[in-house]
Amino acid sequence: MFTVLPTPCVTWLLGRKPAAGFPSPADDFIEGQIDLSQFLIQHPAATFVMKVAGESMTGAGIHDGDYVLVDRSIEAIPGKIIVCVLDGELTIKRLDKTAKGQWQLVAEHPDYPPILLDEENPPQVWGVVTGCVRRYG
Repeated sequence: MFTVLPTPCVTWLLGRKPAAGFPSPADDFIEGQIDLSQFLIQHPAATFVMKVAGESMTGAGIHDGDYVLVDRSIEAIPGKIIVCVLDGELTIKRLDKTAKGQWQLVAEHPDYPPILLDEENPPQVWGVVTGCVRRYG
């Protein structure tokens, strides 16, 4: 269900930001290396990776098949995207409060209504989403 990223994950860091147009050979130089694990993960012992299923968070840039990094050491506060279990189902949503102060889970897609939370059936928070990784092609 979840995977811990291996450490280190080092690759080359190019010193220039690529233009979305025609590539320039003059800009092809190496600035150094970047450890992707260190760049993406602030708390390695508290972070895990999950593969996303579904479209409810596409407005936040999280798509079906993406991998999200989830940090268990970060507090789940309003505005954060969290992974939680609600009614026995695992879900990724933004934690928020209504104007009346009631907690809710909000999707980032217009086809998914907010889920109002109550004290009788609170979500079991697994952690806060800190990043998203997508592979192209």
